[in-house]
Amino acid sequence: MHDFSRSPDNYENTFIKHDRVMLLELFGTEDVVPFWVADMDFRVADPISKELRRLADRSVFSYEFSEEEVFGAIASWNKRRHALRLETTKFLQVPGVMTGIALLLRQLTEEGDGVLIQTPVFHQFPKVINTARRSIVRSPLRIRNGRYEMDLEDVERRLESGQAKSILLCSPHNPVGRVWKPEELQGLAAIAERYGVIIISDEIFSDIIYAGGAFKSIAAFDPEQHVALLGSPAKSFGMQSISNGYVYTENEDILRNLGDEIDSMYLSHGNAFTTFATIAAYSYGEEWLEELLSYLEATIAHIDSFLTDRLPEVRVYPVEGTYQLWIDFRELGLAEKQLEKLVFERAKLGLAPGRWFGAESNLFMRMNVASPYSKIEAALNRLEAALTSL
Repeated sequence: MHDFSRSPDNYENTFIKHDRVMLLELFGTEDVVPFWVADMDFRVADPISKELRRLADRSVFSYEFSEEEVFGAIASWNKRRHALRLETTKFLQVPGVMTGIALLLRQLTEEGDGVLIQTPVFHQFPKVINTARRSIVRSPLRIRNGRYEMDLEDVERRLESGQAKSILLCSPHNPVGRVWKPEELQGLAAIAERYGVIIISDEIFSDIIYAGGAFKSIAAFDPEQHVALLGSPAKSFGMQSISNGYVYTENEDILRNLGDEIDSMYLSHGNAFTTFATIAAYSYGEEWLEELLSYLEATIAHIDSFLTDRLPEVRVYPVEGTYQLWIDFRELGLAEKQLEKLVFERAKLGLAPGRWFGAESNLFMRMNVASPYSKIEAALNRLEAALTSL
């Protein structure tokens, strides 16, 4: 059994979430407990650590690539976990998921073309679109019966008008925590196909799915039409700084053209640590992941109970997947600057401001909860104290 209730903090690190300059820039103070970066405070699974130690102890680092073994491990994992059959010859390796998205946007669209995103959404999506000199087309998610849904009518209007040439999908969705149902994805895919638009799907949280949910990849819907960024082991196994990204498509033109572009930039060269840690994660990390999911689900239930009983004016939307909480502060009646002062300065919490994910979400915040619950409970107590002092 892995003990997720404790997290070692007595090691040297230069983690970005603790960076003083970053904290000052983002929150106006470095005196915050950071919950703004989507990574984990837990030790990785023992098989991953063991493999990394094996490589380090060997002290010989010759060229050593094993893409076939990596792709085989990913394909086996997806068949076992998600009943998804993938061909090992249809993968491409990239340095990270966002790198893959950036390359695909340049392959599949022209400068000035629109790329549709469903807001509020991961704050790096606008950046990757803008820096590719494409234009952002926003299709807001809608809240119905207390949860977020795709507005497929709005998506179709925007595609029919020619505004968007591609859809950048977040699945599962960060920050609202939705795991899209097959019928929702089927509806989106049908609209995209009707207008000849390719969906690029960021599926990096595909393994962080809670009880009652099931992940469905866009690769299950006309895989020759769409591109699935099946992600990496980064979010599933806490390997943010030691993992690559993996692109999957059965479209031979995209596979060939993107592969040529990746090779021309020498981006497909992994490293031994990344390669064998990834194989270890997907081959031997399932028990650890199951324990992680149980711990995270209990944590989210504790948070929901705390807010319901003690801070009913602060709302969290149902979390079906990811370890991000999308917190709604609108009922407090505060302006955006007042809310930030309350959270950042009084409660000393470094939560990701909602405006990062869309201007319409300026009274929301995202909280990463992949931490020991004792740390999160202390944060909730500080938030309660800050609100009491208003």
